Amino acid sequence: MRIALGIEYDGTDFMGWQRLSHGPTVQSAVEQALSTVAATPIDVTCAGRTDAGVHAHCQVVHIDTEVERSMRGWALGGCANLPRSVAVLWAQPVADDFHARHSARARRYRYSILNRPVRAALEARYVTWERHPLDADAMHEAAQALVGEHDFTAFRAIACQAAHARREMRQVRVWREGEHVHVEVEANAFLYHMVRNIVGSLLPIGRGERPVAWMAELLAGRNRDVAGPTAPASGLTFIGPRYPADWGLPEDVTL
Repeated sequence: MRIALGIEYDGTDFMGWQRLSHGPTVQSAVEQALSTVAATPIDVTCAGRTDAGVHAHCQVVHIDTEVERSMRGWALGGCANLPRSVAVLWAQPVADDFHARHSARARRYRYSILNRPVRAALEARYVTWERHPLDADAMHEAAQALVGEHDFTAFRAIACQAAHARREMRQVRVWREGEHVHVEVEANAFLYHMVRNIVGSLLPIGRGERPVAWMAELLAGRNRDVAGPTAPASGLTFIGPRYPADWGLPEDVTL
């Protein structure tokens, strides 16, 4: 039986999603918890790996198992055996040809910036602090240059192992909500550090140090060396993948 599960986590204390031999990862925590529920080893496959310090609102994974447990048992049993920073939101059976990564048609991320003179205390794990006033409207206007299918080399980390840099950016939205500025992006897939590099280039525009047209110039130039720095991981949350409706998954991960 193949089962899909939604996973929420605070990535601050993890070295990313992917299992490692030398430190704590979200994948290892989830596999250990589900293996305890199943009383046998369980491997999970995720929709998209996140980096150290990055959070997830609804990471989707799938597992294959012959162990009989109720869906409620997988979810609540998983939660009971996970650290407080990770939770199984839901579990449901899916067709054998469902694949958490390959069946996804889009992925969404949100980057949150606390924009005030004083640094964060309560929100420090979930936002990036920017003391200088940001023009969210200018950032939004600049970001529209990214919509469509483009070569995103300018926002691709050197360590990226993707075969090519072409991605389809479906939408980008930047808006202010009180003291916070949010950047939300949706694309068919993302390159390594792509969202954080985009945000790092939007910030100088928001501060008025660069013109709105700079974003389009960076995209066309395909030169990572002249784009903005990589924004910190703390502000980034993987909202989740999106799947065709015929898979019957919860609304927040369905197109």
